[in-house]
Amino acid sequence: MDHFAWMAWTWPTAIFFVALAGTLGTMTWLALAYPEVERVGVLRIPTTRGDRLFVSLILAAVIHLVWIAVVGSDPLLTLPLGEGIEVSSLWLGTLLSLLVAVAVFRTV
Repeated sequence: MDHFAWMAWTWPTAIFFVALAGTLGTMTWLALAYPEVERVGVLRIPTTRGDRLFVSLILAAVIHLVWIAVVGSDPLLTLPLGEGIEVSSLWLGTLLSLLVAVAVFRTV
């Protein structure tokens, strides 16, 4: 993995891109299996699954940037595995982003 060193790949970065690829694959499969129907939610504009996914991804980016600015990404704890795996507080921001995404898909 030395030729990817300039990209600063870490496990959280890899997990993010795998999850994003999985989400896009799932959305593609859903669009083919169950055609999209526009729905009017709290924004009072018609939105599709893809629109709600886009809003969720933008909100996740904003939540993470605000989280880093306000809380930071200091480790919460260190797991006693190998040399120790630090668990960043940014995972709480990720959990918040997932909860917001669920709310967006249900209400928007």
